[in-house]
Amino acid sequence: MAELSTSLETLPIPDIRRLEQFVAVAESDTLAVAAARLFVTQQALSTAIRRLESELGVTLFDREHRGLTLTPAGVELLRNARPLLTGARHLTRSVRAVAAQQPPAFVVGHSPALSGAEVFSIIEPALARHPDISVTARPVFPAEFVDDLRSARVDLVLRRGIDTPDEVTSTVVGYQELRLAVTSDHPLATLDKVHMSQVAGHPVIVWAPERHSYYTDFLVAHCRRSGFEPNLRIDRVQGTPPTTAVLVDLTACAFVTAPAGPAHGGRVIVKEFTDPPFTPVQALWLSHTLSDFRTDILNSAPDRLSPEGA
Repeated sequence: MAELSTSLETLPIPDIRRLEQFVAVAESDTLAVAAARLFVTQQALSTAIRRLESELGVTLFDREHRGLTLTPAGVELLRNARPLLTGARHLTRSVRAVAAQQPPAFVVGHSPALSGAEVFSIIEPALARHPDISVTARPVFPAEFVDDLRSARVDLVLRRGIDTPDEVTSTVVGYQELRLAVTSDHPLATLDKVHMSQVAGHPVIVWAPERHSYYTDFLVAHCRRSGFEPNLRIDRVQGTPPTTAVLVDLTACAFVTAPAGPAHGGRVIVKEFTDPPFTPVQALWLSHTLSDFRTDILNSAPDRLSPEGA
């Protein structure tokens, strides 16, 4: 195989079609399954993979054992080829849209922990600078983030988190103040402001178990730093505004970012904390894609979300 080059400009560029064939083989149990998926013969597919290896100057599959086993170089190529192929499809879509003078809607996916109103506040400054852009916002559950980005069902994901999943790029776009939602007849509803220690002894509703959600882990860690172990309950209704959680579990409270005051016709009261915690809002998008509108969202959101001194 070829030696490593010290200059990126002299390195070969892999053929997109062969990259697509490589991904199909890597994701299939056998070469026959991959060939059927691509509607080509096994011989043609095998030849294409060997040509890709020759182009790159590496071995992608270990052929000394039965089955299709990726080499370390093959693992690295698979990890980066998927977002690159999706980026190429995004390019085709955007070029066709410009030619047709019909730009597609920019789709913002958001976790159930973020409300539609909060999503609008994040994208509003960019909307003012892009009057030709139409936007669709829709809830996306955490397990679907990466797949929806890869398949172009969404262009950007907003969630509460800080880790970066494989195949995507991320940044924290700001922080939001946490408050406490309770029913109007809850013992904490009579307080002017709530001290974090006063949450102890009251069940806390979360949207995913501990160690299954960064947001849950963040809330649990904050409770522990305040000196108590929270009694967690999982919300039985997913996808509705976070303030509705306490209407289903009347004895519990829920951490929310909704404005302080009454909600849902006065049945829910959102209380401020005396020393409020702030939770991050993270944006996720696909590597190898460009969007002026997305860049404007990322650049303008921090000024609107970040608390003073955060």
